[in-house]
Amino acid sequence: MFGMFKKEGAIAAPVSGKTIDIKDVPDAVFAEKMAGDGLAIDPTGDTFVAPADGELTMLFGTKHAFGMTLDKGVQILVHIGLDTVSLNGEGFTAMKEQGDKVKKGDPIVKIDRELITSKGFSLITPVIFTDMDVLKSFEPHVGIDVEAGETTVLTYKAK
Repeated sequence: MFGMFKKEGAIAAPVSGKTIDIKDVPDAVFAEKMAGDGLAIDPTGDTFVAPADGELTMLFGTKHAFGMTLDKGVQILVHIGLDTVSLNGEGFTAMKEQGDKVKKGDPIVKIDRELITSKGFSLITPVIFTDMDVLKSFEPHVGIDVEAGETTVLTYKAK
């Protein structure tokens, strides 16, 4: 009953790896927070999972990125790799569909790491809040090793 007053939330790692500061991402769109704010993960895993319970509100046709809407209208974007849109879906396999309701840890996209990296693409994965207006505050947990669907990488307070 008191859950409806809960305004704090947690975003789990969508992939295993190590978290890095968003400012250190070698892509100005993310480093300069033009698309939103959060952190990034240098992945060691190949399966990207839902970082929280919510709806898969966006799954790019190229499967290189997905967006979710969580409680309180909080929106999160997971962008797998940098400039990977130009692969046109090659090396990415969707395991869910846009519009699906998902639980934290549900597999969303699997990648072919060797194919993507052999073509010269970085797998650094920004995980960002895309609508800062619904947030009161957030805290990224950078410089830590994380496990997909388990380790909290972002905590936030919704308005």
